[in-house]
Amino acid sequence: ETPANTPSTQPAAADDEAPHVPPREEIVLGEHTFTLELALTEDEWAVGLMGRPEIEPTGGMLFVYPTSRRLNFWMKFCETDIDVIFVDARGRITAMYAMPKEPPRREDESLPAYEARLPRYSSRYFAQFAIELAPGWLERLDLEVGQRLDLDFDRFRELGRERRRRRLDPDRRLVR
Repeated sequence: ETPANTPSTQPAAADDEAPHVPPREEIVLGEHTFTLELALTEDEWAVGLMGRPEIEPTGGMLFVYPTSRRLNFWMKFCETDIDVIFVDARGRITAMYAMPKEPPRREDESLPAYEARLPRYSSRYFAQFAIELAPGWLERLDLEVGQRLDLDFDRFRELGRERRRRRLDPDRRLVR
């Protein structure tokens, strides 16, 4: 999944550079511990979990945005179903979806036509975080819209601020 209406590719790494490995963070939801990749920059938000044939059973991704906004995600180039939880700045769930993978882009289908047919999944209200998990977790976790999650969101915000300070040049391009 990638947030809708954002660039969908990362800048090409130079041949001598190691591929970017996002930081990971453990979180606890209910009685389950998840190890999530952190998406802290525009490039990481744009790529999300696209192109991955599966998500580790207790893996996924935590998207951390600098400010609250209405978020819209889609399943562009996603190869597996994904459960998503949108969370506001106070840690309350604003929306949740079990997002099914979509049929892949056809050879004769333009990119705009492919993107136009993809459903959008809205946070409904302003959100600052999105948690993506392997399919089936929403049903098992028994979460509810409006519920407050007991996570260290201040820490996640600070990790995002620090990462963007270190990783972005004045032209807002990812630097390695």
